[in-house]
Amino acid sequence: MLENLELWQRQVFALKEAFGEVIQEVRMPREFPVDMPVVYVEKKSLIEVLYFLKEQEHFRYGFLSDLTATDEQEEAYSWRFEVVYHLFSQISKARIRVKVRVAEEELVPTSVSVWAGANWAEREVYDMFGIVFDGHPDLRRILMDQRWVGHPLRKDYGLKSFQIFTDSQPIDPSLLK
Repeated sequence: MLENLELWQRQVFALKEAFGEVIQEVRMPREFPVDMPVVYVEKKSLIEVLYFLKEQEHFRYGFLSDLTATDEQEEAYSWRFEVVYHLFSQISKARIRVKVRVAEEELVPTSVSVWAGANWAEREVYDMFGIVFDGHPDLRRILMDQRWVGHPLRKDYGLKSFQIFTDSQPIDPSLLK
């Protein structure tokens, strides 16, 4: 993990040089309790930064190993959620985490153009948190029944909440093509 510290320091410096204020905050191992750099990016430049991390010579984070979110639900913040991108470089064997902070009802640009595999992960985040990915090719529930009301991983969703359906979900013939 920390064998990549020097590489990460060079990469974070290069990111700040390339994007300036778009990089809102960086949390590095040894300075924070993190196992890889956490780079907070302005939402408006998210896709540009992700392409940069994927394609630039000294980065090559070509594998999106996970895409998820957290619900921070703190009144002190102007945002509620953090959308989290875990990236892996098969060349350097290094990992990096990119986060974007978004408010309730705020759209996040889809990263499907960067990684096709983001399709299902973004659907899961939408299903569990209600975060909408702008430009997503097929944003609909992937885990919960289409009739389910709410998003189970939000902090304001009842801990003991449940919904019972006495019949199976109707089949949408357009999805069978």
